Amino acid sequence: MSTPRAVSPEKRLFLKERELSALLEITQAINHDPTEDALYKIFQFTLLGQLNIRRLVLYVKEENDWLCVVSFGAGLPDFRRIPLPDVVQQSCTGSPCQIASLRLSQEWEKLEMVIPVVNNGEVMAYVLIGNVHEDYVNEEATKFLETLSNILIGAIENRRLARQRVEAAAIRKEIEIAQEVQTMLFPRSLPNDKHVAVHASYVPHTAIGGDYYDVVPIDTQRFLFCVADVSGKGVPASLLMSNFQAGLRTLLRQQAELGTVVSELNNLIYRNAVSEKFITAFFGIYNRATRELEYVNAGHNSAILLSDTDDHQLLSEGTTMLGIFEELPFLHTHRVQVPLRSLLLTYTDGLTEVFDEAEGEFGEEGVLAFLRKNNYLPLPTLHRELLKEIKDFNTKGASFSDDITILSCRFK
Repeated sequence: MSTPRAVSPEKRLFLKERELSALLEITQAINHDPTEDALYKIFQFTLLGQLNIRRLVLYVKEENDWLCVVSFGAGLPDFRRIPLPDVVQQSCTGSPCQIASLRLSQEWEKLEMVIPVVNNGEVMAYVLIGNVHEDYVNEEATKFLETLSNILIGAIENRRLARQRVEAAAIRKEIEIAQEVQTMLFPRSLPNDKHVAVHASYVPHTAIGGDYYDVVPIDTQRFLFCVADVSGKGVPASLLMSNFQAGLRTLLRQQAELGTVVSELNNLIYRNAVSEKFITAFFGIYNRATRELEYVNAGHNSAILLSDTDDHQLLSEGTTMLGIFEELPFLHTHRVQVPLRSLLLTYTDGLTEVFDEAEGEFGEEGVLAFLRKNNYLPLPTLHRELLKEIKDFNTKGASFSDDITILSCRFK
């Protein structure tokens, strides 16, 4: 960089006019609201045209990384492919630095000065310049470059913050809609008559969970109940579950057999999720008149059928999870006779995949042991005590790592 020389009043006025022109160009560009890339280009050509700065490199902080957004000038390599050296970050934290003093590699030799752009005590950008006109090498001119760069980076940062606020608001709205959709998926009332009582509990891990349960009357004697768990969470899981519920209820209105219901739901999920997501589910149809339970377990946790003599059956047969294969490789419906005064518990894996300090899992055995001790509790109390049991078991004190859904049937 050339040595500064005395500047006449006329020259000083001329330089001030160029600075004002540069400032006007930048502020007009910001007010016209172009893209960030366009602002960087305007910054580049303003420094070239108004201030006669022939080489310019601009690094901007993007989260925790430094990204080169401008690399311009004869003889310069493409700095967009070159990381910002650590020594620049360590040495130039508040005031401009001479490149020569930093002992950088040869590719940096055509640049002469590093100007940090500081906002609230944090460096947000580095402006590296070279081949600067001798009229524009004094400290006052460098200060103006800092100011001009600050205006640009500040405007871009404000745009990002505004965009983040808009995106956050959109995400919040999506979550609200998905929560409403998910709430509408759950049945408003559950059977409770002289033959059977049904109760359900749902504890979401996040704002939008991936669990689902349903109870659907088929006729005066039969009803279907279902517990399902979609892979993943959030809005996509909620939308897939809404498709699942709509498909299930449509098929039941058509009086489809249970095997057909499961097969068609697999096809629906496969087409909608394109194998990126899948659903595990337990389907049961109970007939009050015959006390027969027809079921299909689609890759789900085994439902537990516990008699009043403490004998139990694990209902695990059926098929694989839904949505993985275009056609299910096997599908079997099973029928069991339900004993008097027995209890059926279906649940999602958030109930069993709970660990103590020794990494021991609560598991299916923990659920079964609890049921044997509390078989005759009223269903709402049984659910509440079971959730308390796994919370106490989770001695690390951390929140549960998954949604928890419990649906139980007391057969009278």
